[in-house]
Amino acid sequence: MDESQVGQMLNYIRKNWKDSVLPSLCDFIRIPAQSPSFDPDWESRGELDQAIELFCSWLDSLDIHDLTYAVHRLPGRTPILLVDVPGTGSGDVLFYSHLDKQPPVTELWSEGKHPFEPVIEEPYLFGRGSVDDGYGGYLCALAVQTLRVHGVPHPRCRFLIETCEESGSFDLPPYLDAFSEEIGTPDLVVVLDSGAGDYENIWITESLRGLVAGTLKVEVSSEGVHSGFAGGIIPETFRIARNLISRVEDSSTGEILVPELHIEIDESLRGRAERIVQVLGDSVWSAFPMLDGVEPQVTDPVEVVLNGNWRPALAVIGANGIPSTADAGNVLRPFTELLLSFRIPPGVDSEIASEAIKNVLEGNPPHGSKVTYSPVVGADGFRAPPMHPSIDLALNRAAQHLYGENWMPLFEGGTIPFLSMMQNRFPNSSFLVTGSMGPDGNAHGPDEKLHLPASENLTLAISLALNALTEG
Repeated sequence: MDESQVGQMLNYIRKNWKDSVLPSLCDFIRIPAQSPSFDPDWESRGELDQAIELFCSWLDSLDIHDLTYAVHRLPGRTPILLVDVPGTGSGDVLFYSHLDKQPPVTELWSEGKHPFEPVIEEPYLFGRGSVDDGYGGYLCALAVQTLRVHGVPHPRCRFLIETCEESGSFDLPPYLDAFSEEIGTPDLVVVLDSGAGDYENIWITESLRGLVAGTLKVEVSSEGVHSGFAGGIIPETFRIARNLISRVEDSSTGEILVPELHIEIDESLRGRAERIVQVLGDSVWSAFPMLDGVEPQVTDPVEVVLNGNWRPALAVIGANGIPSTADAGNVLRPFTELLLSFRIPPGVDSEIASEAIKNVLEGNPPHGSKVTYSPVVGADGFRAPPMHPSIDLALNRAAQHLYGENWMPLFEGGTIPFLSMMQNRFPNSSFLVTGSMGPDGNAHGPDEKLHLPASENLTLAISLALNALTEG
């Protein structure tokens, strides 16, 4: 296709975002549709089903005569939607998105904004689920429709839309097993549940970190004892916990000391980090709400990118056995329990990492104290395989047409468990992971919002990538 046809497709996309996608997406925002971990009554409430029904009614409005879909329900599990659009060219694509949402945190939204009432303030659409990830299915279906309307070949396109992602996708594996034939074996998996470094480029997510977490518990006595009587005699449990954490983390630098949690950072990764910094500059750390005078853990912006995406990090995210300051007495507490959360780089096996942490923490306990580390979460990270050259060229063409620059790589420090799950399921598939969630998107938080022009532009990029897979 020539540049004039690309321009025609973009005009079509923009018109249909405004006239077709946006009204339905606003209706989606009005449905609370909380993920099952946040709404134990999800089944009787029926809101996840309502979200699927709304999307299906929008699919019915598209001019794709041979599109078919089916809702599937396994007993006790959240439903999924499978959509199938026969190809007009070779290849097989699987689109992934989800329709479940995080809790509303209503009280923190700005005046005039509400999680379940859409507000359009150009260039944004505000509302819970707008950017995470309600728009994903709409965007991808419109990308396919755009190719059909303009007579441009595309591969077979199947959609897997789940309603358990915000809970860790624990319902997804049984569906992957039960409907493996309907899902197929894709040449390309397209995921629109990721982010963007800014709104002036096409960003492709190349990695996400994994996660291992567990509780570290230190016990020394059967009950609390007056600190005036036993201080200096009975070992203090927080000191022991602090000592143990120093085995896994350098308290001065934050460096993780367990070798099993690291990977080698080669020149290719460093070069891509440098390219990200060339575009985003100090915003790779200054965008965070740090207090005046607080510096990042490392000050070189390239090291900031690598630290936040390709190196492990520890956060103590919870505690038991420690009273609030208002309730505290002069007592040597019988135990301290801390919830430790480790982000691990792609390529680190979460099971091996968890076992290594357990061995380091439990070995040779100070003062003979009772130390237990109990793993609670384990999820591998994701590293995208090399991109197919034709798709690479198509994405660059879209990025050049839209922004005058080639597409940008993006590293993400968070964890999306289903990505490693899908990569293990389809080890020979290519992955295209992207999204419209810029730095101010506020997914999971107050004032969640979708950047509409960036989403329109990304629709064009997906359309060109689909055609490139067929054309080779």
